[in-house]
Amino acid sequence: MMHGDALALIKRGTHELLLEDELKQKLSLGRPLRVKAGFDPTAPDLHLGHTVLLNKLRQLQDLGHQALFLIGDFTGMIGDPSGKNTTRPPLSREQVLVNAQSYRDQVFKVLNPDKTEIVFNSSWMDKFNAVDLIRLAATHTVAQMLERDDFSKRYKGNQPIAIHEFIYPLVQGYDSVALKADIELGGTDQKFNLLMGRELQKLHGQMAQCVITMPLLEGTDGINKMSKSLGNYIGINEEPQQIFGKLMSISDDLMWRYLELLSYESLDTISGWRSEVSQGRNPRDIKVLLAQEIVARFHSRKSAEDALTEFEARFKEGMLPDDMPEITVSSSEGQIGIAQMLKQAGLVTSTSEAYRLLDQGGVKLDGERVGDRSLQLKVGQTVVAQVGKRKFSRITVS
Repeated sequence: MMHGDALALIKRGTHELLLEDELKQKLSLGRPLRVKAGFDPTAPDLHLGHTVLLNKLRQLQDLGHQALFLIGDFTGMIGDPSGKNTTRPPLSREQVLVNAQSYRDQVFKVLNPDKTEIVFNSSWMDKFNAVDLIRLAATHTVAQMLERDDFSKRYKGNQPIAIHEFIYPLVQGYDSVALKADIELGGTDQKFNLLMGRELQKLHGQMAQCVITMPLLEGTDGINKMSKSLGNYIGINEEPQQIFGKLMSISDDLMWRYLELLSYESLDTISGWRSEVSQGRNPRDIKVLLAQEIVARFHSRKSAEDALTEFEARFKEGMLPDDMPEITVSSSEGQIGIAQMLKQAGLVTSTSEAYRLLDQGGVKLDGERVGDRSLQLKVGQTVVAQVGKRKFSRITVS
């Protein structure tokens, strides 16, 4: 592949690339580049949001480069400096290895195992003594640390910042020195730490790594970041029918975003589909192709075919209408009961009518018949609700 084509593929879907000229220089070296991405040491339960970064790693592997899959078992002892999490108890070595195996089982559905090196930052950080750590801390000032957005907000808001939290970005940056990384990938919220790697590499006489930040994928609601706690996620270990159904329930606008960040189809192919849809092709056809591709990736091609057959059988009484209303309902205390949701969406006139239809089997969510009167839906969830044979709405809980 020509450098220009390789660069276009690397830039696909990225939020930011720092610095493009340096990356062109690295690509012309004629050797596989070392591409680093760091992951939490706790046991993974990955959803499609996590795979945005893994997809970019895979694209770089397909171009001939080496992935350094870093499990931050040493940084894990420091805890998350965002202030959201309480400091984690240190994990035992045995637990870290169990979690690493769990990562392997999941990420090798995306990554090429032959071009992936799994590394632990404890393997060099455990050798650090107090003098080494003080020298590392001496490379940056408190003012520089306070340039990091969440530190700055906490400082201005008189919220405490512990000294050890400043060590987190320093260690993450030093990992790039230890690994001689050419490129580091991370989410947009990691930019400060990724740039720290560049600075420390320069101080150690290395060529500074390029930084690629990837956007945070919206969940099925199309509004909030994909997250387990919001219920708007699609887990890669979910059953084929669940993955398929959730992807079919996303909005047409969100479908294009998912295709750019999750699909292996070329941008030319996706651009062709956009053109066909603008000329009248049903976007549902494209959504089926996306859903089949994702199910096949995490299960099998046969699972994808079966999921499509089952999905169409569920909706055979009345295929999803092209002009389905998109409705947002408001919840209290983070969730809403199904009867109240159907009433707010205008699919029933009263909650008592909703209960009657639930009892009679006249209500479906994502094509599945629902009869549980006590069912609660969480903020962030999006479902295709069907009442009777002809009433449909795509409902998002806010």
